[in-house]
Amino acid sequence: MAKTIIVGDGPGGLSAALFLAKNDHDVVVYGQDETAMHFALLHNYLGIETILGTDLQAIGRRQVESFGGEIRHARVAGVNRGDAGFAVELEGGDIDNADYLILTEGRNPVLATSLGLADADDSITADRHGRSIVDRVYVLGRSARPERSQAIISAGDGAAAALDILSREAGKDVRDWDSPPKE
Repeated sequence: MAKTIIVGDGPGGLSAALFLAKNDHDVVVYGQDETAMHFALLHNYLGIETILGTDLQAIGRRQVESFGGEIRHARVAGVNRGDAGFAVELEGGDIDNADYLILTEGRNPVLATSLGLADADDSITADRHGRSIVDRVYVLGRSARPERSQAIISAGDGAAAALDILSREAGKDVRDWDSPPKE
Protein backbone atom coordinates (compact mmCIF):
# COMPACT_ATOMS: atom_id res chain seq x y z
CA MET A 1 0.00 0.00 0.00
CA ALA A 2 1.25 3.48 -0.87
CA LYS A 3 1.99 5.99 1.87
CA THR A 4 1.20 9.69 1.72
CA ILE A 5 2.81 12.37 3.85
CA ILE A 6 0.93 15.63 4.21
CA VAL A 7 2.79 18.73 5.34
CA GLY A 8 0.27 21.13 6.83
CA ASP A 9 -2.76 20.52 9.01
CA GLY A 10 -5.24 23.14 7.84
CA PRO A 11 -8.48 22.34 5.98
CA GLY A 12 -6.69 21.14 2.82
CA GLY A 13 -4.30 18.81 4.60
CA LEU A 14 -6.91 17.43 6.98
CA SER A 15 -9.44 16.91 4.17
CA ALA A 16 -6.89 14.99 2.08
CA ALA A 17 -5.92 12.93 5.13
CA LEU A 18 -9.55 12.15 5.92
CA PHE A 19 -10.34 10.87 2.41
CA LEU A 20 -7.15 8.82 2.28
CA ALA A 21 -7.50 7.32 5.77
CA LYS A 22 -11.20 6.58 5.24
CA ASN A 23 -10.18 4.53 2.20
CA ASP A 24 -7.55 2.54 4.16
CA HIS A 25 -4.60 4.45 2.77
CA ASP A 26 -1.50 4.96 4.93
CA VAL A 27 -1.35 8.70 5.71
CA VAL A 28 0.66 10.87 8.09
CA VAL A 29 0.01 14.58 8.61
CA TYR A 30 2.80 16.78 9.94
CA GLY A 31 1.75 20.06 11.51
CA GLN A 32 1.73 22.04 14.72
CA ASP A 33 -1.97 23.04 14.73
CA GLU A 34 -0.90 26.65 14.17
CA THR A 35 -2.95 27.37 11.04
CA ALA A 36 -4.68 30.63 10.20
CA MET A 37 -7.95 28.80 10.86
CA HIS A 38 -7.52 29.59 14.55
CA PHE A 39 -8.26 33.24 13.67
CA ALA A 40 -11.33 32.47 11.55
CA LEU A 41 -15.07 32.58 12.07
CA LEU A 42 -16.78 30.72 9.26
CA HIS A 43 -20.27 31.65 8.06
CA ASN A 44 -19.86 30.19 4.58
CA TYR A 45 -18.81 26.58 5.12
CA LEU A 46 -21.50 24.53 3.39
CA GLY A 47 -23.66 22.60 5.82
CA ILE A 48 -22.50 24.52 8.89
CA GLU A 49 -24.26 27.74 9.82
CA THR A 50 -21.40 29.24 11.87
CA ILE A 51 -18.28 27.70 13.37
CA LEU A 52 -15.04 28.95 14.85
CA GLY A 53 -12.01 27.89 12.84
CA THR A 54 -10.52 26.36 15.99
CA ASP A 55 -13.59 24.14 16.39
CA LEU A 56 -13.49 23.11 12.72
CA GLN A 57 -9.82 22.18 13.14
CA ALA A 58 -10.52 20.08 16.25
CA ILE A 59 -13.35 18.22 14.51
CA GLY A 60 -11.21 17.61 11.42
CA ARG A 61 -8.30 16.27 13.46
CA ARG A 62 -10.62 13.87 15.34
CA GLN A 63 -12.16 12.66 12.07
CA VAL A 64 -8.76 11.90 10.52
CA GLU A 65 -7.62 9.98 13.59
CA SER A 66 -10.93 8.09 13.87
CA PHE A 67 -10.24 6.55 10.45
CA GLY A 68 -6.67 5.63 11.32
CA GLY A 69 -4.85 8.64 9.91
CA GLU A 70 -1.88 9.77 11.92
CA ILE A 71 -1.29 13.38 12.94
CA ARG A 72 2.18 14.15 14.25
CA HIS A 73 3.01 17.38 16.01
CA ALA A 74 6.29 18.06 14.24
CA ARG A 75 7.88 20.59 11.94
CA VAL A 76 9.26 19.42 8.60
CA ALA A 77 12.74 20.82 7.91
CA GLY A 78 13.14 19.54 4.35
CA VAL A 79 11.97 17.18 1.65
CA ASN A 80 14.01 15.24 -0.88
CA ARG A 81 12.98 13.29 -3.92
CA GLY A 82 14.51 9.85 -4.18
CA ASP A 83 14.27 6.79 -6.39
CA ALA A 84 11.50 5.24 -4.33
CA GLY A 85 9.53 8.37 -3.41
CA PHE A 86 10.11 11.18 -0.97
CA ALA A 87 12.16 11.54 2.18
CA VAL A 88 10.78 14.02 4.67
CA GLU A 89 13.28 15.32 7.19
CA LEU A 90 11.90 16.52 10.49
CA GLU A 91 13.48 19.09 12.78
CA GLY A 92 15.71 17.00 15.01
CA GLY A 93 16.88 14.83 12.11
CA ASP A 94 14.29 12.03 11.95
CA ILE A 95 13.36 10.91 8.44
CA ASP A 96 10.00 9.62 7.19
CA ASN A 97 9.44 8.23 3.69
CA ALA A 98 6.41 8.29 1.43
CA ASP A 99 5.24 7.48 -2.08
CA TYR A 100 3.18 10.68 -2.32
CA LEU A 101 3.67 14.14 -0.87
CA ILE A 102 0.96 16.75 -0.28
CA LEU A 103 2.16 20.24 0.61
CA THR A 104 -0.23 22.70 2.24
CA GLU A 105 2.27 25.23 3.52
CA GLY A 106 0.18 28.38 3.38
CA ARG A 107 1.67 31.70 2.30
CA ASN A 108 5.28 30.59 2.66
CA PRO A 109 5.76 27.45 0.55
CA VAL A 110 9.42 26.84 1.42
CA LEU A 111 9.31 23.09 0.82
CA ALA A 112 7.51 23.43 -2.52
CA THR A 113 10.12 25.96 -3.60
CA SER A 114 12.95 23.64 -2.50
CA LEU A 115 11.54 20.95 -4.81
CA GLY A 116 11.68 23.36 -7.76
CA LEU A 117 7.93 23.94 -7.97
CA ALA A 118 8.08 27.76 -8.07
CA ASP A 119 8.30 29.45 -11.46
CA ALA A 120 10.08 32.70 -12.38
CA ASP A 121 7.59 34.89 -10.50
CA ASP A 122 7.60 32.57 -7.45
CA SER A 123 4.17 31.17 -8.31
CA ILE A 124 3.42 27.51 -7.75
CA THR A 125 1.15 25.93 -10.31
CA ALA A 126 -1.08 22.97 -9.59
CA ASP A 127 -3.84 21.48 -11.71
CA ARG A 128 -7.43 20.98 -10.55
CA HIS A 129 -6.37 17.84 -8.66
CA GLY A 130 -3.53 19.66 -6.89
CA ARG A 131 -0.87 17.90 -8.99
CA SER A 132 2.34 19.86 -9.37
CA ILE A 133 4.98 19.58 -12.07
CA VAL A 134 6.76 16.95 -9.94
CA ASP A 135 5.08 13.54 -10.18
CA ARG A 136 3.34 12.48 -6.97
CA VAL A 137 3.68 15.92 -5.37
CA TYR A 138 0.47 17.86 -4.75
CA VAL A 139 0.23 21.50 -3.68
CA LEU A 140 -2.97 22.74 -2.08
CA GLY A 141 -4.69 25.77 -0.66
CA ARG A 142 -2.96 29.07 -0.17
CA SER A 143 0.36 27.74 -1.49
CA ALA A 144 -1.16 27.24 -4.95
CA ARG A 145 -3.76 30.02 -4.68
CA PRO A 146 -2.26 32.77 -2.51
CA GLU A 147 -4.75 35.47 -3.52
CA ARG A 148 -7.84 33.25 -3.46
CA SER A 149 -7.54 31.39 -0.22
CA GLN A 150 -10.69 30.15 1.52
CA ALA A 151 -11.24 27.26 3.94
CA ILE A 152 -13.87 25.40 1.93
CA ILE A 153 -11.82 25.75 -1.28
CA SER A 154 -8.77 24.35 0.51
CA ALA A 155 -10.83 21.44 1.87
CA GLY A 156 -12.09 20.75 -1.65
CA ASP A 157 -8.51 20.86 -2.95
CA GLY A 158 -7.58 18.26 -0.33
CA ALA A 159 -10.46 16.00 -1.36
CA ALA A 160 -9.51 16.32 -5.05
CA ALA A 161 -5.87 15.43 -4.35
CA ALA A 162 -6.85 12.43 -2.21
CA LEU A 163 -9.23 11.10 -4.85
CA ASP A 164 -6.52 11.51 -7.48
CA ILE A 165 -4.07 9.49 -5.36
CA LEU A 166 -6.68 6.81 -4.65
CA SER A 167 -7.52 6.62 -8.38
CA ARG A 168 -3.87 6.36 -9.37
CA GLU A 169 -3.34 3.55 -6.88
CA ALA A 170 -6.49 1.70 -8.00
CA GLY A 171 -5.72 2.16 -11.70
CA LYS A 172 -9.22 3.53 -12.27
CA ASP A 173 -11.40 6.43 -11.16
CA VAL A 174 -12.39 6.17 -7.52
CA ARG A 175 -15.50 7.71 -5.98
CA ASP A 176 -15.89 8.31 -2.30
CA TRP A 177 -19.58 7.84 -1.67
CA ASP A 178 -21.23 6.54 1.47
CA SER A 179 -24.87 5.53 1.68
CA PRO A 180 -27.01 5.71 4.79
CA PRO A 181 -27.77 2.37 6.43
CA LYS A 182 -30.85 0.64 5.12
CA GLU A 183 -33.56 0.17 7.69
